[in-house]
Amino acid sequence: MTSGRRRWLVLPATLALLLAACTGGSATAPSAAPATTAASEAPASEAPSSAAPPEAIKLGFVTHVLGNPFIQQIVDGAEAAAADLNVELQVVGPEDGSAETQLQLVDSLVASGVQGIATSVPGESMASRLNEIVASGTPIVQFNLLVTSVKAPYVGERSVGSGRILGEKVLEKIGGASATGKVIIGNCFPGFPVLENRARGVQESLAAASGVEVLGPFDVKVAANENYAAWEALLAANPDAKALIGLCAPDIASLGKLQAANASTPFVSGGYDLTTENLAEIKAGNAYISLGQTPFMQGYLPIKMLADVIRGDANVDLSAGGFLDAGTEIVTADSVEEPYDLPPLTFAQLEELAASPEKTREYYQPLVDNQISFWSTLIEPIENESK
Repeated sequence: MTSGRRRWLVLPATLALLLAACTGGSATAPSAAPATTAASEAPASEAPSSAAPPEAIKLGFVTHVLGNPFIQQIVDGAEAAAADLNVELQVVGPEDGSAETQLQLVDSLVASGVQGIATSVPGESMASRLNEIVASGTPIVQFNLLVTSVKAPYVGERSVGSGRILGEKVLEKIGGASATGKVIIGNCFPGFPVLENRARGVQESLAAASGVEVLGPFDVKVAANENYAAWEALLAANPDAKALIGLCAPDIASLGKLQAANASTPFVSGGYDLTTENLAEIKAGNAYISLGQTPFMQGYLPIKMLADVIRGDANVDLSAGGFLDAGTEIVTADSVEEPYDLPPLTFAQLEELAASPEKTREYYQPLVDNQISFWSTLIEPIENESK
């Protein structure tokens, strides 16, 4: 946790505490940061040191699950934006992916007087209430998980396209168009549109090999212990599987450990997100590939968007929605591909970033100065997210 910023991590069992805390709280206020500027002007990082900071604003940041290393990377990005933009940020979320609990937390933040909300949206059940909040004058930005009927823009990956990349890379590893055998797909949150889209993209790529039999997607759960147990059962039932592909952050860590425990049953594993745990399994040779979705962008950009609109630095109607691409990162032990012409990274350097929010913030300065600074010119139709 970075000092000087308010951060509340709230679990379902302590929801009542949030309801009380949101009306006051004793956390320290954020330290002053350089003035933010309009999207068409120079980025805040280039403002003269003598410039007066903008008036602090209060924003809420609501995740669909706490305690996951990947989600923490998104939170780190949001907190970096809060420090840069003089935002008092309140971070909350359930520990189990409950959309109902998440919506209650959003309501509590609104009642506490936040001026905008950034939230993942894991269920259609949240849409009606979120739209009421937007209509009442509190802007919302979605990140990581979306519902297209919510009147708010979305920051995330091109989900189907990302799945196509992952499926193509795994297929190449097991023989390309001439590959044969079973490939198992696992989804930790069945029904989430972004994850279902990833699955669709993976399946489209695997279809290039007529000899590949696709099994799943199966529900492999999100909790680390349950995720490992689910993959273990699937491998036990299909010991001849050529590849195991997960669609969520915990999968590569589980699949790597599973491969290490079953060295006599080799398989190719692919999945998502560049956590320290996932990178360790790739480095050890137990897992093949993991795709990142630029969590720094997913955390930082929603805060920048809300701050710019609330302060009048961007003339954008957020309720009109739209899509902003966070970008896809492609990582194996031998190569690291970053989006948006970011500086080249070695695998060792990527490991350092995964372990350090401070180094991550430094590395992504070109992203802050360019795509993030000029976000209002980059909004696409929401349909592009799933193309």
